[in-house]
Amino acid sequence: MNNCKPWQSEMSDERFDLMRRVLSAPSPIGLEAAMTRGVLEPYLQSFQLPSWGIHTFKGNASIIVDTAPDRPEAFSVMLIGHADKIRMQVRSIGEDGKVWVNSDSMLPTTLIGHKVQLFSEDPSAPGKWRVLRGGTIEAIGAIHFADPKLRSGERGIKEEMMYLELHIHGDEKKAQVEALGIRPGDPILFDRPIERGFAPNTFSGAYLDNGLGCFVVAEVARLIAQSGGLKNLRLLGAMATHEEIGRFGSRVLAEQFRPDVTIAVDVAHDFVAAPGIAERRYEPLEMGKGFTLTHGAVCSASLNTMITSIAKKHSIPMQHELAGRDTGTDAMAAVLAAIDSAAASIGLPIRNMHTISESGHTGDVEAAIYALTYLVQDMDKMNAGKGIAADELRDSHPRLDNSMHLSYQPATRS
Repeated sequence: MNNCKPWQSEMSDERFDLMRRVLSAPSPIGLEAAMTRGVLEPYLQSFQLPSWGIHTFKGNASIIVDTAPDRPEAFSVMLIGHADKIRMQVRSIGEDGKVWVNSDSMLPTTLIGHKVQLFSEDPSAPGKWRVLRGGTIEAIGAIHFADPKLRSGERGIKEEMMYLELHIHGDEKKAQVEALGIRPGDPILFDRPIERGFAPNTFSGAYLDNGLGCFVVAEVARLIAQSGGLKNLRLLGAMATHEEIGRFGSRVLAEQFRPDVTIAVDVAHDFVAAPGIAERRYEPLEMGKGFTLTHGAVCSASLNTMITSIAKKHSIPMQHELAGRDTGTDAMAAVLAAIDSAAASIGLPIRNMHTISESGHTGDVEAAIYALTYLVQDMDKMNAGKGIAADELRDSHPRLDNSMHLSYQPATRS
């Protein structure tokens, strides 16, 4: 009999296929409904309990699965993944038919030669969108056209060199492109769904950042429903928008629901595998070693202690990372919305962030899913089954003035 925990074994094909569908949904910043309303909402509806609800919003395509919509006074925990993807955008169309683009938050060099999808609103039928496939992002045309410094590596690719190659030829090339209805601002996404990687329990593809967070939140909700739901706690499973341009979606959700606890689920870096950064002395985070827990910024020390205790209790692998003024994640949502909420930030260490070949470890994803599930269930059962109370957070802040003196202890070998 296989006694492996989920984070120790290969992710099932069914769960992996769901993760692929979530990550591949075309949801560029500001146009996230393909993931939130097209993939996640039907999935959440497939298992939600009768008393649960799903909230939608006027100003953005965020959704929230709510385990207690009829008990707004209940202690609430908001888990947040973000559905928006960094994207390229059309800048202008050249006379030669080239569609000039920006590179947004991606290194221009990493874009060259990759197939993309361009989404464009039909100018003759506003509100209807089309997708154009088959084009690639280019910058130079061929090594033969590059200047010597670029060929030698002394000079790099610049954003203004990037264009979408649609293979337009013949006369009136610009007019041919304009006839397609392509216009400045049209979003462009990589065309590469995730697939299993070469090494065991790994996967690679585009947009792990941050469909993974949404996938984790959805799976936590499913496991909670599978266990019969919650008695005291109100779980708010949020799939936010506009994270990549300032966490604008999640701060709206925080203001609307004013949760007692806010936990972001995002991606983190595999610093150990990152080339050429050893001298920066980053935290030794690695994919395959469990989810990450952030310390610093607005993260609650007492909430972090709860998460650490849960991971230890269930032998779930966990790593520690740090943040200075800002977590860089939706963990900042409540404080940016001026809401009093205990915050935490959980990460999934990946390689090649913001490229077409982001890669991660399914065990880290599973570890985050089960750690959060056990955390919520534990909070629900605290105080002899009455559930955690807000006063417990108010009174649990560590008192460093009560610290115990630590004396030198010689190291021992096992």
